[in-house]
Order: sequence, then C-alpha cells, then structure tokens
Amino acid sequence: MSELTLERGLAAFRAEIDAPTAAFFSSCVHCGLCAQACPFYLETGDPKYTPILKLEPLRRVWENEFTLWGRIKGRLGLQQPVTDEMLAEWEELLYDSCTLCGRCSMVCPVGNDLAYMIRKTREGMVQSGHAPEGLISAASRAIRTGSPMGLQWKTLAVQIQHVEASSGLTVPVDQEGVEYLVLLSSMEVINFPEYLAAITKIFDHAGISWTLSTQCFEATNAGVQIGSKDIAAELVERMVAAAEALKVSKVISPECGHAYTAIRWEGPNLIGRAYPFRVFHIIEVLDELRAAGRIKIADKEDARLSLHDPCNLARKSGVIQQQRHLMALVAENFVDLKEHGKYQWCCGAGGGVSSNERAEELRMRAFKRKKAQIEEVAPDRMVTMCATCRTQLEEGLEAFNMDIPVIGLTEMIAEHLVERD
Repeated sequence: MSELTLERGLAAFRAEIDAPTAAFFSSCVHCGLCAQACPFYLETGDPKYTPILKLEPLRRVWENEFTLWGRIKGRLGLQQPVTDEMLAEWEELLYDSCTLCGRCSMVCPVGNDLAYMIRKTREGMVQSGHAPEGLISAASRAIRTGSPMGLQWKTLAVQIQHVEASSGLTVPVDQEGVEYLVLLSSMEVINFPEYLAAITKIFDHAGISWTLSTQCFEATNAGVQIGSKDIAAELVERMVAAAEALKVSKVISPECGHAYTAIRWEGPNLIGRAYPFRVFHIIEVLDELRAAGRIKIADKEDARLSLHDPCNLARKSGVIQQQRHLMALVAENFVDLKEHGKYQWCCGAGGGVSSNERAEELRMRAFKRKKAQIEEVAPDRMVTMCATCRTQLEEGLEAFNMDIPVIGLTEMIAEHLVERD
C-alpha cells in the first residue's frame, strides 16, 4: 500500500479526534471491564479482542500528536507510530470482532463511549484501505444501486405484486401527502418478504395512510457500517430527498437496528440539517397504534415465547418497553431472557460483521453467549425486530442444532389481527 494511502488514513484519524475522544482516552483507567462486556472476548478468551485495545491506532495518533507526553516521546525517539502493517493487523479487531453494540460503553465505570470511538477509528481504516472486501462491495453497491445487496425497484415491484395478489390489498407507491413513508431493508425484501405483507395488513387494519417510494426504499446504511461519513451522508440524503418529495410528516424505519440509528440519530448530523419530518422504528409505530386502540387482536400465541432486543434499538435508542407491550398483546406465555433490554447480549452479527464473510467463524463463536441465554429460558419460539438479528438467530440456532423458530414481531402482530369482514 502506498504511503499516500497510509497518510490519508492518518489524516482521517487526526480529523476524528475530538474533545470527547481526547477525554475518553485520558480518563481510561485500564480496568478491563469492557472486556467482560464483549461476547467476542468472553467466548474466545483472547485478550486481543478487548474493546479498548481495538482503539489502539486512534489512541496512538492521539498520544503522538495531541499530547505533551507524546511529543516528548517523539523528541526522544520513543513514539510508537501507526504503520500500514499495524492497520492490516487491526482490521480484524475493528471489523470482524466488533458489532458496535455498545455494551462495552455501557459498563465503562468512567463513562467512556468505546463504540463511538470504534466508529471513528473505522473512518481511518477506510481511508487507509484496510476494510473487509464484503463491506467495500456493499458500500459500492449502495452508492451505485441504492441497496447494499444490489436490490433494485423492479425486484421489489414483483414482491408488491405478490403481496397484493395474496391479500387483496393495495401497496401504495409514490403517494404524495400521506402520513408515513415506509422504508425497507434489502435483507427483509430478500429473506423475509412476509414483513411487507405484514405491514400492509396492519396498516390497512388500522387505517394508516402510507407509501413506499420508488426514489428511495432502502433504509440500511453501508456507510455507517464500514466507517465512511461521506457514503453515510449520501445515503441519508437520498432518503431525505424522497421523504421531502412526497411531503410526508413521518418516516418509518424497518425491522433493522442500525438503519434506525443511522437515520434517526446520526442522519441530521451527517447531512448538517434537521429533518422536516419525524423518524420512528416500526415497533414504535405499532405500539402507538396499540395504545390508541387501533390494533385489534383475535387471539394469542399459546407457545412459550422469548424476545431478543436489537442493540441499536434497545441499548442505543431506549426502545425497550414498546416491544414488550406488543408481546403482551399477542403472547399468553412470554418470558424474557435473563439479561434483556439495555443489558441484553448482542447476537454477534451487527455493525457490518454479517456482511464480512471472513468473520463467519468468529461470529458464530460470539453467538454462543446468546445461545446460552436462549437455552436458559427454553422458548418454543424466538421473536425479534431486526432482520440482521433474525438471520443471525436462525443461522446460529441451526448451527448449534437448536430447533427453535424465529419470527419478526411485526409479522407476529399481523398473524393475530382480527380479520376484516
């Protein structure tokens, strides 16, 4: 790799060092509690997966160039430089063994936000050319086609036809002035087409005015995952342009954890302006409809059900009680995992890890923490509200020979609605 590319990476590291980052590095007491919160460390026992160690490239740039001690070390020839070889080694630590789940940030006794800093460190990794091929390809497809999986509108249009034919309902497209613009994720469209059928049925049942957009239907943000603010901002701008063109007052993020945080929390900062609309996760909308009495349930599930909270939804966004209100609506026998809500254990697939083929074995090792949780409560069925989590749960449970079906919460609500006359 050329010196120019390494220099671009170092310049990105410098640009990412802000006041919070400097404060976090200065206040770290090296207690190691972050390791005890990380499933990658706990399930491998390898100290290289300690969260604070993953930040070493950014920490070195901070110390070498932004601290008095670092400058003294430089005068004495004692600095540890960030090299191309180091970044090649750290690529696995920053991408394969971190889902940006934020559990390490939550347990830090001095309040250091490690996930925030890992996101920043990835910016330098991208600029230096050290990012997984799977994420590079996903980001390129997202810019080129609007979807990280290369999904195009014509594919979604076929699915819409199937939904309309099977339900007798209309899936609105490019309807101006409605209340909600509904966004989807490619993973839902390809792996879980029942999601679109479910929201079509629920919104018809509740009398909601909504639409899809041919201009932008994708909610996922490969730029956030790989660590490129430029790509992330461009993808958010596309969504905003579609919402503004249709003059909607609200935008619904799908059952996808990182899409929600990327749009709702990071989006305005990425594009440098406030939205002229509000953003909700689909579960927030469904819970509001429940509270307003607009969801009528015919019956409840008799099976023993448990729930996996997506990290971006529960820990990072505080959406915790809404899904439990909805579970109470449709579940006769619901039992929470021991650690749940903001304390729940990551499934091991978020933050781009699921798009990184190289990380598959490590991803399944990290899943053992979730597997142990599920075994403890022995549910007949698992419920979640993130397509990435759902895929990981399905693959992980199958890999460990656990015959436990997984369903999306939106789909479960649709299954139990009172049928129209």
